[in-house]
Order: sequence, then structure tokens, then C-alpha cells
Amino acid sequence: MRTSRMEVSIANFKHNIEEIKRYVPNKEIMPVIKANGYGTYINTRLDILNMFNIVAVAILDEAGYLRSIGYEKDIFILNQLPIEDLEEIFDINPIIGISSFEFLDAIKNITKPLRVHLEIETGMNRTGIKKEDLLEFINEVKKNPNIQVEGAYTHLSSADCDEEYSLKQINTFKDCISILKEHFNLKYIHCDASSGVLKYHDDFTNLIRPGLILYGYEPFVGASKILDLRPICKLSATITFLKTIPANESVSYSRKYITDKETTVATIPIGYADGLRRELSNKGYVVLNNHRVPIIGNVCMDSCMIDVTNLDVKVGDKVYIFDNDYITLDDIAEECSTINYEILCNFSYRIPRYFIDE
Repeated sequence: MRTSRMEVSIANFKHNIEEIKRYVPNKEIMPVIKANGYGTYINTRLDILNMFNIVAVAILDEAGYLRSIGYEKDIFILNQLPIEDLEEIFDINPIIGISSFEFLDAIKNITKPLRVHLEIETGMNRTGIKKEDLLEFINEVKKNPNIQVEGAYTHLSSADCDEEYSLKQINTFKDCISILKEHFNLKYIHCDASSGVLKYHDDFTNLIRPGLILYGYEPFVGASKILDLRPICKLSATITFLKTIPANESVSYSRKYITDKETTVATIPIGYADGLRRELSNKGYVVLNNHRVPIIGNVCMDSCMIDVTNLDVKVGDKVYIFDNDYITLDDIAEECSTINYEILCNFSYRIPRYFIDE
């Protein structure tokens, strides 16, 4: 059994839910649990899923998995499906987002009820129905009563960094909702993901889509000053090998690290196949006995090496890749010139997840 492990705090996850409810008391929460719950594997916990009337995923396979473990409530698929997925969709019975005339044409002759939310293009310029095309789209939808419009949504592209643009998007969406309400009884209206939840408040939506903040991490600097976010994950491994080498010896592949003195090197069994980014080679750190310890040499596929010279260590000692105190997910993201979302999502299935403090 591998000694690397990700601890996932159920108590902190529930705390974050309550914080969101306190901050937005008048809107229903649809947690975004795509990509294996952002890499936390919260999506495997039926007891957690059943706390919500509706959950959001990105693809049909993710919805199918939730059905396979017994989740019977509503599942919303955020992204419009490939047309090829239509053969499987009725067995899984999700609610799907739709936004293109091509997809609408593909479902125009369905003979079973298909529940949908219409995605509105307001400025993300990824997917969505443009405002000028909305009435035509509505008229096409209404030709088949089996297409059941239950909601509408959009996505704010820059809620974390551009208030003016975000408000413009929200106003465009509000205009489109007014049009839609003349034709459909909308159960759900939603536009706010994590950043939008924290920064914008409106009186015409009734559902929010928190993602990263559920897991206790900031979607923008300062978010934790708005909500008391508690990170739910810690990632650790244990030292599996120790050796002392003299000066002028190289460590790891390609000889990118040469010792300048006698050095004690510890090997820990976590590498880039596990999601430990190779960008951390020779510049990242881990936490050992409350010390930040440097990663030396290139990160390998299954392991990496750290400099533990002058530290009292032994094989079996625990090393944290991030512990949310001495090293945070944001620290790693900054070293890798990316965002905390990407770092969290990319830790692979090879790392066992352990749910703690229930």
C-alpha cells in the first residue's frame, strides 16, 4: 500500500456549506462536484450528496457514476453534451444544459421527456444562446413538448477580477430571463459560481453554484475575509529512503541539482504521475516536522527527493506536500504559475483519499 494519502475533512466541508448558507440565506445551493469533487472525491460520499436537492457535474459519465452509487435526486450537467451521448441520457435521467441550434435540432424528435436548462451567452464567449437569437431558440424548443425547460443559467467570466464586466453580464442575463419567463415556468435561475457568490448579489436568481469555496480554498485573494473558509484537504507521504551523499554529487534525472556540501537526501513516494508538478523541481518545498524543506533535483514520475540535512528524521516520517499552514495550495499554485483549482484537480487517483473527523 502506498504511503501517500490525501486527508479530506468532512467537518470542514460541512462548515463551508454552513458558511455559504449564512452568507446567501435565500438561495438554494447546487454544489459543483465535477472532476471527482475537484480532486477531493467528495462525490463518492452519498451521505454528503443527499444533503442537496440538486448537484452539478460536467459530463454524462460523472452523472452516471452518481446514479451508480444511489443518488436519486437531480443532477445538472453544466456543459452541453455531445450528440453521441443522447443514446445513454434517458437511463441516467439528468438535467442538461443546452445552448446550440445544432444540438436542439438533434433532440427535436425525442419521444421521452428531457429536462433542460437554457444556457445564455452574456460575455464568456464559450457556449450559450445569444440574446439576439433567444426568441428563435425558444420557438424551436416549444415545437416539442418533451423538451422541458426547467431553468436558465449563464457563467460570469471575470467575477473574480472585473466588476464592471460582471455587472454587464448580470444585466444581460436579467434581460434574457424576462424574455424566458414569458414562455416558461423556470424552477431554477443561476449565474453565480464561487466568485460570483462572494461578490455579487441579485434579486432574480434563486440558485448558486459554489465550487472551490465548498472545498475551503480562495477563488480570489481575500475571499477568506468574506467567508470563514476552512481547507478540507491535506496531502502527505512518508519518507521511504534516506542516504547521505558528499559534495559535487548529482540528484535525480538530468543532473539538474549538484550538492555543494555533504547532504542528507530523503526520498518520498509521490511524483508527477500523482499530480506533484514537475515545475516544483529545485524550487518547491514540503513540510517536515514543521519545517519547510526544499525539493531537490527533478521531480520523478513516482517520487521526489528532499534535502533533510541537519534534521532529525527517519524512514517512515510524515511529509506534507501541503498542510494549509506552512505550505498552502496557493503557495504551490504560485510556484507553478497557475491557479489553485488546477493544482487540486490534478492530484491523481493513485493517491488514496481518506475521509476524516466525521
